[in-house]
Amino acid sequence: MQVLEIGGGRVVASEPDRCRMILPPKRKGYTDAQLDDYRTLPRRKFPWQPPLRMRLRARASHAAPLGTLGFGFWNDPFTLSLGQGGAARRLPAAPNALWFFYGSPPNDMALDPAVPGHGWKAASLRSAPVPAPLLAFPAFAAVALAQVKCLRRWIMRTALRFVRAEEHLLETALDEWHEYELHWRAGRATFFVDGSQVHTSENPPAGPLGFVTWIDNQYAVASPQGGFRFGTLATPEEQWLEIEGLTIE
Repeated sequence: MQVLEIGGGRVVASEPDRCRMILPPKRKGYTDAQLDDYRTLPRRKFPWQPPLRMRLRARASHAAPLGTLGFGFWNDPFTLSLGQGGAARRLPAAPNALWFFYGSPPNDMALDPAVPGHGWKAASLRSAPVPAPLLAFPAFAAVALAQVKCLRRWIMRTALRFVRAEEHLLETALDEWHEYELHWRAGRATFFVDGSQVHTSENPPAGPLGFVTWIDNQYAVASPQGGFRFGTLATPEEQWLEIEGLTIE
């Protein structure tokens, strides 16, 4: 597993199977603390695909931290990397993810119309298989055009047609220890909290995906009303995400 620390973020292993990702108080700028297993790999060599089972215990410092956090699997779709710092060379790609994800307001990822655009979720995202070189220019153009108010709703509705999202809002308290489990099979993914099934996706991504767990102070908006927007939030006090007992088998 690789450690990523940005803007004062820290990853601290307190015990052999327990890790705390910590964000400092920060008035401006981006801060991130992350563990992943894909940063030096091209997407076609990301290590995970069905069938598998992921299990871990987790808690956060706050019931409603600022920014985003989570754990699970994705294809790191928004990275534009030319190989700096040992990272693999990758263009942006259509998003695919299968994870437990939290975003505080003003996050508004309106991917599943039945679920709010922020909150603590079990989520599956599967995009149409568009090759990254063909997607890069249209993606940048869509972001730019979505800033034009009269075009925003049409651009966003068109873009969201390419993403199949199945999400479920969780009632689990983030600042308490809970056990999270994900069973990923071809054509089906099932999410559990404390041994109880909370969500099922009938159209999960096929993989390959990489594992990630993180906490950061970022927000993202992708909605017909708000267009595409990204930014960072001030964190007036330290906040963290702690995980233990991670197994993927």
